[in-house]
Amino acid sequence: MKPFTSVAVVVFSLVALVQLLRVTLGWEITVNGFFIPIWASVIACVVAATLAFMLWRETRT
Repeated sequence: MKPFTSVAVVVFSLVALVQLLRVTLGWEITVNGFFIPIWASVIACVVAATLAFMLWRETRT
């Protein structure tokens, strides 16, 4: 596995994990007075996990 690909897999996995933690623990996030809904973290978690999995799978072939 190339170093950049390894780093990308780790970063995407960490992002997915943090988003999953936000959903499960109910962390509220407000950016400049705008509330970020929990469903946005669900989407971000799925996207980040999918990207990490696709990169990881690509390196195995």
